[in-house]
Amino acid sequence: MTIPRLVLLDRDGVINHDRPDSVKSPDEFVMVDGAAAAIARLNRAGVKTAIVTNQANIGRGIIDQAMLDSIHDKLFAALRLHNAAIDAVFVAPDRPEGASIRRKPGAGMLWEAMTQFDVPPDATEMIGDAETDRLAAVAAGVAFHLVRSGKGRETEAALPSDAVVRIHDDLGQAVSFILGGG
Repeated sequence: MTIPRLVLLDRDGVINHDRPDSVKSPDEFVMVDGAAAAIARLNRAGVKTAIVTNQANIGRGIIDQAMLDSIHDKLFAALRLHNAAIDAVFVAPDRPEGASIRRKPGAGMLWEAMTQFDVPPDATEMIGDAETDRLAAVAAGVAFHLVRSGKGRETEAALPSDAVVRIHDDLGQAVSFILGGG
């Protein structure tokens, strides 16, 4: 198995705990146990990492870009404690009812990331917890890993029988698999 050159990560439910009302401030942003260490392992392996996240709260006017930046500053600070970093963050601020191709299940953000890092789909993998993540990966032609954190258990239960997906308990387990450790 070849280690991918780029791993795309959904944010809510994969890196941080998902909330029914979504993360609206740094105080509501809580990392999933082991997520920072998993990202650090990708970094040490030389794998580029990028977040691809739908953030409809911006489009709905619930938060603004400055608040999203503050939330991400908290994420980046937590990652630094584990000598980890994210190479890029791609955000689709559109509301579902006015979605562009960038908003998952569209593949726009995934294509942007692959273009920015000059990595083809066959050297890119995506980790997410929702059906929209899986559909975006399929549309972009990248391998998909479902984690059971966040919405993952519900997503797993509703997967179509022909879905091509690897299933892992959490980000740490997904990264271990991707890096060849199990």
